[in-house]
Amino acid sequence: MNRKWKTYLPMLWILMIPALNIFYGILNQAHMPVYSLMTDLDAAIPFMPIFIIPYLIWYPFIIIMLFLFCARDRSVYYRTLLSQYIGLIACYITFFLFQTTVDRPLIMEAGILDWLVNLVYSTDNPYNCFPSIHVLTSYLMIKGAVTSAGFSNRERTAVKICAWFIIGSTLFVKQHVLLDVAGAIAVVEVLWYWVGRGFHGQRSAPTAEFVREENLS
Repeated sequence: MNRKWKTYLPMLWILMIPALNIFYGILNQAHMPVYSLMTDLDAAIPFMPIFIIPYLIWYPFIIIMLFLFCARDRSVYYRTLLSQYIGLIACYITFFLFQTTVDRPLIMEAGILDWLVNLVYSTDNPYNCFPSIHVLTSYLMIKGAVTSAGFSNRERTAVKICAWFIIGSTLFVKQHVLLDVAGAIAVVEVLWYWVGRGFHGQRSAPTAEFVREENLS
């Protein structure tokens, strides 16, 4: 029991994320001026309420992935978590200095999916858009899964599919525009390389506990 406790004790570092998210609520309102990054291509993307499902799956997806990184590959766990911390701070600074907004469709509730979309709209103001935190964290999970030796190829594929559905959902439920997506991916690429330099020489390998469990199964 004590060994298991020590294995998952580093999960407590995840509590830094909701602490940082306090700034999201503070900044999620209109500043002057507020910019729009919407393009003609964004206007051509249809609104599809069904994508509110992968959009909401984002919440458990990030927690589950961080849990798996912690259990299977401690080096990737810390690299991913540190990248997420810095990425969130970079986003909040951008929100303060360069506030953007997204035009949302008017939805007359006709079913559960429309109700869920309106629920998201009512709890999340149409600001804090560039870069997208949904995209930043989802793409970061792809980088972690691909890098980690604790994931099989099948598991990496599943992570990619889930993450890209979440990324696409931000466009189809009109929470973000294409530049929000591109900006978030660019931030992750820079941070993953930069933070990774601090882990240089630390070969990614499954944790000892995970290896033992795999050998016993």
